[in-house]
Amino acid sequence: MELTPKQQTIELINKSKKILIAPGRPDGDSLGSAMALHAVLTKLKKQVETVVLEPISERLKFLPGLDGLTREFSSTQDFIISLNCSKASADKLSYNFADDKLNIVVTPKEGEFREEDVSFTAGKFNYDLIIVLDAADFDQIGKLYEDNPKLFQATPVINIDHHASNDYFGTVNLVDLTATSTAEILVGLIEALGPSLIDEDVATSLLAGIINDTGSFQHSNTTPKSLTIAAQMVGFGARQQEIIKHFFKTKQFPTLKLWGQILSNLQYDSDNKITWSAIALDDFKAANANPEHVGGVIDELMTSVPDANIVVLLSEREPKTIYGSVRTKQGIDSAKIAKLFGGGGHHGAAGFKLLDVDPKSAESMVITKIKEFQAQEKVATQPAEKAPESPTPTEVDQVN
Repeated sequence: MELTPKQQTIELINKSKKILIAPGRPDGDSLGSAMALHAVLTKLKKQVETVVLEPISERLKFLPGLDGLTREFSSTQDFIISLNCSKASADKLSYNFADDKLNIVVTPKEGEFREEDVSFTAGKFNYDLIIVLDAADFDQIGKLYEDNPKLFQATPVINIDHHASNDYFGTVNLVDLTATSTAEILVGLIEALGPSLIDEDVATSLLAGIINDTGSFQHSNTTPKSLTIAAQMVGFGARQQEIIKHFFKTKQFPTLKLWGQILSNLQYDSDNKITWSAIALDDFKAANANPEHVGGVIDELMTSVPDANIVVLLSEREPKTIYGSVRTKQGIDSAKIAKLFGGGGHHGAAGFKLLDVDPKSAESMVITKIKEFQAQEKVATQPAEKAPESPTPTEVDQVN
């Protein structure tokens, strides 16, 4: 009988000694999941390295174990020099450095070595397994993948995720589209790996992931299972109030200034029930803010504008590079909207990235396309009109 993805995951973890954890772009779910899994695998006596090369938001720096993250990374691979000894045998081997060169000296015992006797090959990377968390594709791992694609090609990859847009890029794909978060998926995996692996810190990290992706259970993706697992984590000692404080009750001054600018640019289309705002790079500079200070504002808009079914936030975080965030309700699929612009995500929350465009042009183009999408969806969901029935003989007589 073929093993399930969960069983394959457990089998790969059990037989691996050195494991690399690669979370997607660091948010509460990806980073919370990574810290929980790092702690669990360490308990299982694995050599674990968790690599995060992107900046980490201040609101996430309370997560347990962050000081153990690898913030700079270069994959190492053995370089093997082979010498054919079929026509000569070696007596001595020595080496020296000269003019920035490593010289390897082989003294023959008999016969003679020639240039064609030497060959070169690349050895294995220093990891048995890579676990990618909360990423729909390799691109969402960022620089870690960009700078080390051969590492991911040469090493077995477990892909653990819950996004509908997932590319199923792993050797094993533990992807559950019904889960609210990657953290929720990890709970069942950790329980299957062994008893007593979830302590207060692990539970706190997992609960942080669930709270992040459900908006503290306010989003429409909240399920009975997510509430049950959250209660289970609190039972294990998860520090719920600490999570709520850092996620929702602590705002830095640059955040408040940037939010003010976002609110002043806010627009609402009552016919299409869309609300949106766009901010430029200059707005970040004026508020002395950075992209992490945008976090959370779109979720606030989703709950604060009662008549809006679609909320869009466009932010120019790099010159002529626009990041879009989408939130939806009432059965509208955010991921479908994000896909219009090459992005993806969840049913109720998604994102995309636009290149070589300024905020005003992006705003006009994005809102126009979303309105067109709504019109098409409305047509697609309307029942087809019934064809008129042929009149009966009596009706014909009456007409005549």
